[in-house]
Amino acid sequence: MTDLYRDVVPAGGVLLDLMSSWVSHLPKDRTYERIIGHGLNAAELAANPRLTEHFVQDLNAAPHLPLDTACADAALMCASIQYLQRPIDVLSDVARVLRRGAPVVISFSNRYFPTKAVAIWGALDAAGRANLVERYLQIAGFARTQVRAVIPDHGFGDPLTAVIGWTEAA
Repeated sequence: MTDLYRDVVPAGGVLLDLMSSWVSHLPKDRTYERIIGHGLNAAELAANPRLTEHFVQDLNAAPHLPLDTACADAALMCASIQYLQRPIDVLSDVARVLRRGAPVVISFSNRYFPTKAVAIWGALDAAGRANLVERYLQIAGFARTQVRAVIPDHGFGDPLTAVIGWTEAA
């Protein structure tokens, strides 16, 4: 993830790390103006040394982000999209807070908590999950999308996939 973030996330910008925890996987050799963390666990967010600020909010109960319009240069969501009950509502609001041309990077592996994930997630294979996330982004208003195999599936270990969406270019 760190290498992908180095390639896609603009250095020096304002980042929104959604559904974050104690680690953000951002490159240690890059600095950012602000990194706003969001999650469900205040203690985990407070333990993340990369976050300059954070807030706790259940996006399933309240999908609207308490952030200004066009305030962020990139958004990240690592290993969490499968737990959103209203992903299009959340991603539509992510599009609102991103500046023009800004990316959102949504990553996931084949590991998840079946009792917490939305039902469709368990019914799909890896390609189907990537297509689903790409469709979420398209419906939420992202102008362009791309699927990347961060760690390809070689039959061993955990494959890692990222779906990137970009807001409309300036």
